[in-house]
Amino acid sequence: MAITQPRIHKVTVHMGIGESGDMLQKAANLLEELAGQKTVMRAAKKTNRDFGIRKGEPIAVMTTLRGEKADDFLKRAFEAVENRIPSSNFDDHGNFAFGIREHIDLPKVRYEPKIGIFGMDVCVTLERVGYRVGRRKLQKKKLTSRVRLSKQEGIDFIKEKYGVDIA
Repeated sequence: MAITQPRIHKVTVHMGIGESGDMLQKAANLLEELAGQKTVMRAAKKTNRDFGIRKGEPIAVMTTLRGEKADDFLKRAFEAVENRIPSSNFDDHGNFAFGIREHIDLPKVRYEPKIGIFGMDVCVTLERVGYRVGRRKLQKKKLTSRVRLSKQEGIDFIKEKYGVDIA
């Protein structure tokens, strides 16, 4: 791998349920099964009486995938969206996100009436070798524009590695 070649730093998978309790627990179990690792409950940041949500109440579940697990999940997620992503989903640094409307769109996942159907957001963070310089605790430096990814570099990387059509 060349030093200027982009790579996947992490894939964050998020399911926003909007309520705590049994539905949230079902979503957590489902996401653990789909991702193959432990999930984390996310709490509401604000109280919203219209939705019946209190601040601090768990309303979502997420997990962060890295390495081989991230790569495998991303391949399955691209199949769920028919290998097509709009270019507007990419930010200025090459990162992108997309949604999967129903978890049963993922390959080899069957519908179970006891669980129901959940959607999810998939957020992908791209980086180059050398990004650690900006994240480390000691002797942290600013990343130069040569090291940072551009939107077009992110698009080209995803097209090349996964064969995704970017409209």
